[in-house]
Amino acid sequence: MNYKKSFLVLLVSTGLMWGCSNQGSSEGDKFFESGQYQEAVDAFSERLATKPKDANDLYKRGRAYEEMGDLESAKKDFEAGYKQDPKNTQILLSLSNLYQKEGNFERSLLYAGYAVEVPGAPATAYFMKGRALHQMGKTDEALDEYSTAIQIDDQYGQAYYYRGVLKYATKKTRSACEDFRLASGHNYKQADEALEKYCK
Repeated sequence: MNYKKSFLVLLVSTGLMWGCSNQGSSEGDKFFESGQYQEAVDAFSERLATKPKDANDLYKRGRAYEEMGDLESAKKDFEAGYKQDPKNTQILLSLSNLYQKEGNFERSLLYAGYAVEVPGAPATAYFMKGRALHQMGKTDEALDEYSTAIQIDDQYGQAYYYRGVLKYATKKTRSACEDFRLASGHNYKQADEALEKYCK
């Protein structure tokens, strides 16, 4: 199942699969995919009643809560899932995302940092770490993380865009504009605005 829908306004190309359990699509998955988030919550709650420590279902119910705008309930499920499976990158990045939304960039960085330590971590983990560092004003470190995300996924338009934003802020205009062009080429629409504004 595609559980990355609406995952972090920042993230358009995640490079991360938000998959079903090995048992295939559940009723909750089907409700989620059709946008019936309360029904998905109810379905996953029923499953969790018999397996309350199932990290996959905790994560999925958390995603349904997140889609409903109930971020506190989402966070509780993600944190409960994290206790059961501390190397689950989906859960780690969901926590990083929620803390970033709250403006708690230190906590966002913490969970993104855990995510990049997981073997085979996706480009998204490095991007999220870069975003937290970016928000904290740690420019050089953020640039490194964006660049690593791009090395893993060279079609990651968002990573090109935010790396370009940092380069422009540090007066590396030519290089910034090249990143904006690459981001635009990978269909990241904000890059078109940046090209129009800064790269004529």
